Amino acid sequence: MNILLWHVHGSWTTSFVHGKHRYLVPVTPDRGPYGLGRARTYPWPDSAVEVTPEDLRDTDVDLVILQRPEELDLAAEWLGRRPGRDVPAIYVEHNTPKGDVPNTRHPMADRDDLLLTHVTAFNELFWDNGGTRTTVVDHGVVPPDVEWTGELDRLAVVINEPVRRWRVTGTDLLARFAALAPLDVYGMKVDGLAAHLGLPEDRLTSHDDVPQHAMHAELAKRRAYLHLCRWTSLGLSLIEAMTMGMPVVALATTEAVEAVPPAAGALSTRVDTLVDAARGLLDDPESAHRAGAVARAAARDRYGLDRFLADWDRLLEEEVCASR
Repeated sequence: MNILLWHVHGSWTTSFVHGKHRYLVPVTPDRGPYGLGRARTYPWPDSAVEVTPEDLRDTDVDLVILQRPEELDLAAEWLGRRPGRDVPAIYVEHNTPKGDVPNTRHPMADRDDLLLTHVTAFNELFWDNGGTRTTVVDHGVVPPDVEWTGELDRLAVVINEPVRRWRVTGTDLLARFAALAPLDVYGMKVDGLAAHLGLPEDRLTSHDDVPQHAMHAELAKRRAYLHLCRWTSLGLSLIEAMTMGMPVVALATTEAVEAVPPAAGALSTRVDTLVDAARGLLDDPESAHRAGAVARAAARDRYGLDRFLADWDRLLEEEVCASR
């Protein structure tokens, strides 16, 4: 099957293109947001191929994966075919709703020409999807090449744009944990975070846009993983950390309540509880190892790559067959 999709979310797309199909990824000369092409910091198989907008009109496409509203018109222009009418289409929603939650209306609400697929049950529940058909395909991750060791008495965090997103990503809570142990914060646009929080640099070190494999190797050395997001979809870096066997300290918000067993470290809406749990993991490496084993088992059971790809294969085949 030839599947057209844009490179939007690196970790999710990395898992998706590990399937058995041929994945057509638009590329433009500027490699901008609608033509990013193949990933440069994630390992993608050869079945994910770059294709120019000019070539798409003469390319066989069996199904279109949409991830942004504007891709509907863009796909129609580039293909010369209407997604959902002339070629089957699935819209993948990666994010929690914004605005008047829980009354936020999804941009694909009340459509009869596509399937709206959410990456978490929480997202499906909180978006107003109208009459559009919906389903949920839980995340799946490519297992990192490293196993957690946790020999460093430091805490790890992965956040993209922590200054701009601030309360959404729980950036304002980091100082509470920096008082316990030094923090290592990985992600995009994390430089200068210590200064924004008024922390000395020896309490919070930023690691900006580190390649995924190198980030995993460093995460694995830290004692525990902090997930302090108030209102974001389930971060794949959290699942990757758990898959490595890393204990986690997480806010009990959005889909984290389904993904993180309390015995994997700590899960609570009380920050004091999470601070105490992090202190316990730092003081007792054996307890951290036990929690990490629970995290690994839970993540590999629910978020394994094979399950993810099998679910997607079934969904893709159903949509293509239904259109014939």
